[in-house]
Amino acid sequence: MDFSQYIEITPEKRFGRPCIKGTRISVYDILNWLANGMTKNDIIKDFPELKEVHITACLSFAAEREHRMRVAS
Repeated sequence: MDFSQYIEITPEKRFGRPCIKGTRISVYDILNWLANGMTKNDIIKDFPELKEVHITACLSFAAEREHRMRVAS
């Protein structure tokens, strides 16, 4: 997945944290909600501006960062 279609890093927004484009919702927020037991549907219900593809993009973004960290070690 090309997560760059959905995620942006802007220094002026959320202190440069990766966020869903057009929102102030960070990748960290979404990953944290998932880690604490929220389902994709729960998140979308609470934040209707999000779509399932945004959540999938966050997972893809995190997986890519993890991969780069492992490869660089």
